[in-house]
Amino acid sequence: MGIYVCDVGPDDWADEEVLGPTARALAAELRRRGLDPCPQPSPRDPRARSGAPFEEKLNRPLGSFEELCRQDPAGEECYDALLGWDLLVPVAFEGALELPVASPYDDVTTVRGAHAARAAARRLADRIALPPQVPLHGGNLALTNWFDGPAVADAAATHPGPWARAVDAAFCTALYLGAAEHAIRYTRPVRYV
Repeated sequence: MGIYVCDVGPDDWADEEVLGPTARALAAELRRRGLDPCPQPSPRDPRARSGAPFEEKLNRPLGSFEELCRQDPAGEECYDALLGWDLLVPVAFEGALELPVASPYDDVTTVRGAHAARAAARRLADRIALPPQVPLHGGNLALTNWFDGPAVADAAATHPGPWARAVDAAFCTALYLGAAEHAIRYTRPVRYV
């Protein structure tokens, strides 16, 4: 069980059956607010590792991560930046945009900027001393597989810290940090599927 957090490619962004209506509604709302437009999702370069897709399975309990977010000095703002969206986009803006287009999980699509999510996730990663071995940019299911495998025990032995006592929260921190950085680096929105 679980849901996936995945990047959005140009074909899905333009497809009327997938995210085309959301992309148009987002463009209109950003324009209405005088904000920068959302760049078109970049195509993948099959020859370059840097074009690896982002896909992770969110299959861990969120309770410890929600608590970690709420313990942040920014509290609810941190929680919302990391968990209060249906679509994460590589555009900097404050708060959330609600688009009158249904998402897979609601009647509206809540959009947040990846820059705010990245800043919140970095604060959490620093607070729990997320170890350098965590593969934030490793490609499909790299985080999911790393946290489900023996590498966690190895990292805990060489880099003990709060992260090792709250592995579910550490996984979620790494997932949202990786998703936000991917969105910004490759100009690819991220969504739940």
